[in-house]
Amino acid sequence: MEEISGLGKEGRKRLSAIARETKGTISVKEASNILKVSTTEAAKMLSRWAKKGWLSRVKRGLYIPVPLESRTTEIPLEDPWIIAERLYSPCYIGGWSAAEYWDLTEQVFRTVVVMTTQKPRERNPIIKGTNFLLRTISEKEMFGLKPVWRGQVKILISDPSRTILDMLNNPRLGGGMRSVADILRNYLKSENRDLKLLIEYSKRLGNGAVFKRLGFLLERFASDQISFINDCKSQLTKGNVKLDPALESDRLITRWRLWVPESWVKEK
Repeated sequence: MEEISGLGKEGRKRLSAIARETKGTISVKEASNILKVSTTEAAKMLSRWAKKGWLSRVKRGLYIPVPLESRTTEIPLEDPWIIAERLYSPCYIGGWSAAEYWDLTEQVFRTVVVMTTQKPRERNPIIKGTNFLLRTISEKEMFGLKPVWRGQVKILISDPSRTILDMLNNPRLGGGMRSVADILRNYLKSENRDLKLLIEYSKRLGNGAVFKRLGFLLERFASDQISFINDCKSQLTKGNVKLDPALESDRLITRWRLWVPESWVKEK
């Protein structure tokens, strides 16, 4: 555990200049540009300040300021979304994290879901005590996003319809299909409901499994939406898929080419 120690007059001046010009995080390149020094010198400077306790290292070359009132550098991330944007951009906040933001769930998830075009080696990193779940997507899948401001930092998040799409595509991003179904029901009752847009997004993504899951769930929770249910039927692809790949599924719903758990068949 690093404790905070003294910082000279010149050091305080330089650190203050960096803090004024950065937005929540400090990289070696930013420090180099602000102080007009080489990246090598900037890296040594940031490392030295981190050892003295004025900065906290997030990863190699990236730091966050330590609040003046803190007696240690072992501090939690003030805003994990900012760290996600800095580490994994191009990216967006998605899955259950986006569902929480749009008030589509009352569940509290302690892991931040990040959809990124990068291919990080570690898919479940823990950074300063915050858990992240990373999923790689292609650049063409960067659609259906909204910018939100966290302080001075603009971060992308999936809009409500795209949030539903991602969870239908990969139920794990919503905490499993039980949770996804609850989130979908909340979406259907919310002011953000836009089934036409959801169908358009689904066609753009081009994964037939989405239409099988969506059609099945709409039949169950919004049976009056006949035109959208028929849209799903018209997009069915060959082959059968599971409602949730993580669940044991022993009943085939032939009209949706969907394997579902027995319990889902018995429920009304």
